[in-house]
Amino acid sequence: QVQLVESGGGLVGPGGSLRLSCAASGSIVNFYTMGWYRQAPGKQRELVATITSGGVTNYADSVKARFTISRDNAKNTVYLQMSSLKPEDTAVYYCYHRLRVVLGVPNDYWGQGTQVTVSS
Repeated sequence: QVQLVESGGGLVGPGGSLRLSCAASGSIVNFYTMGWYRQAPGKQRELVATITSGGVTNYADSVKARFTISRDNAKNTVYLQMSSLKPEDTAVYYCYHRLRVVLGVPNDYWGQGTQVTVSS
């Protein structure tokens, strides 16, 4: 069993900052890419950022220069530092880890989602 636990969402004013965290636990033997997606009301889930096991990052154009993704392999955790937040960043943010469990094949596991609301 693999469990992903997200934290760090909340309400913030425009221009503010938040830091999301997502920790994985379970019988995990390999970690691969980690990332964040988001889904706003009435919209499809969209990619926010990813980071490979080698530290290569990729960002959606809408968040470049404002968001930073990072990972701590020792803690099995991926982070998303969000700055200069805008109302259009309001969404439920989901983390994912591509990983392999004992006797398994690489697979994607998702967090439960955390609400981020940007409003004055």
